Amino acid sequence: MPKILIADDEPSLRLLVKATLSVNKSFDLIEAADGNEALTKAQTELPDLILLDVMMPHLSGFEVCERLKNNPDTKNIVVIMLTAKGQQSDRDWAISVGSDYFLTKPFSPIELFNLIEKILSASKKD
Repeated sequence: MPKILIADDEPSLRLLVKATLSVNKSFDLIEAADGNEALTKAQTELPDLILLDVMMPHLSGFEVCERLKNNPDTKNIVVIMLTAKGQQSDRDWAISVGSDYFLTKPFSPIELFNLIEKILSASKKD
């Protein structure tokens, strides 16, 4: 069962994502409410995919992503950055720290679900 870490400091957004993904009961969902918790849970749980908010307390999503991608144990985890900041500079920064995908809030739950399904089905073929 694919494991997904939802890292966002907004409980309402974590709830929305969980509701969206629970349509498909075949995901093991883990939550983190700040950057430190996201980093720790990513390193201990080794999820298949992380939905990572950019602006979080303690460590930003950019910092978390960079640390994960520089760690041999976590570098292959797929990271989807979620942010209310949609400027090109934010996209460039996300790419520079190793983010695999970038979605701007507000995003369509269906778009998110379809992207996750596409990513996880592609990783099964590898």
